[in-house]
Amino acid sequence: MDFVAGAIGGVCGVAVGYPLHLPQVRIQTEPNYTGIWNCVRDTYRRERVWGFYRGLSLPVCTVSLVSSVSFGTYHHCLAHICQFRYGSADAKPARTDITLSGFVSGLVRVILTSPTEVAKVRLQTQSQMQTQAQTQCWRSSASWPVAVPTQCPALPVTLGVGPKYRGPLHCLATVTREEGLRGLYKGSSALLLRDSHSFATYFLSYSILCEWFAPTGQSQPDVSGVLMAGGCAGVLAWAVATPMDVIKSRLQADGQGRQLYRGLLHCVVASVREEGLRVLFKGLALNCCRAFPVNMVVFVTYEAVLRLTRALLK
Repeated sequence: MDFVAGAIGGVCGVAVGYPLHLPQVRIQTEPNYTGIWNCVRDTYRRERVWGFYRGLSLPVCTVSLVSSVSFGTYHHCLAHICQFRYGSADAKPARTDITLSGFVSGLVRVILTSPTEVAKVRLQTQSQMQTQAQTQCWRSSASWPVAVPTQCPALPVTLGVGPKYRGPLHCLATVTREEGLRGLYKGSSALLLRDSHSFATYFLSYSILCEWFAPTGQSQPDVSGVLMAGGCAGVLAWAVATPMDVIKSRLQADGQGRQLYRGLLHCVVASVREEGLRVLFKGLALNCCRAFPVNMVVFVTYEAVLRLTRALLK
């Protein structure tokens, strides 16, 4: 039941929050944006509404599986811990049990999410990089004498043809061909650090908030309580995840005609040296704004599906 409820909740969540994910990735990977609205306006001006859904097809296809594994792993891990420590899988877990189960859930999901994250980041950043490269070529050619051809020989010929990646599957195939299987797990170290502690925070904060919002004499909150607990849990999780999310996005975008970072530590040091500590919190406001409605929908759908399936099985 947990796997099914998690899958449905995840799909509903991504439908709500995906349009804000593209500006988040571009703010984190491209230093030329001054803020959220600057990125949103620029994206809409160049790509219209469709630009905000770039790279969506792959997450929609995979998010049900990933969300199912995340919630299913969490609850099964929690049940085994309770069985081992208290003799019953239905015993009330301690907060350390919830934290450990959330941590394990975050670790497991990295195996599934890393390739899709690479494809999503590459698709979301390629049009911006293509525009910058074409602009640089135009500026260079404008300064040349008239007798020199205006073609920019330093840039790939494909710039005049179209984007490098035609879609998620083509992106994955291209990355595998050019960078090997390692390319599909580029940035996975940062993703591992991001998801492990953020999912521990996610499930722990949700559990605590549900206790706070539950009416007197009841163990579970009503719908409004679930909405508030889910939204706040999502915001708290992204608050602790954003620094590693920035590094993950930069490592995964690295390789599109440039190779700036040798690894996670080098990416952290180089980013902080060039842009200051605040670079680690790029996109934090957007992450939190997106996380609240998304996780409201995820948890209220998840709880509704669980209650429905339990009622049908009785």
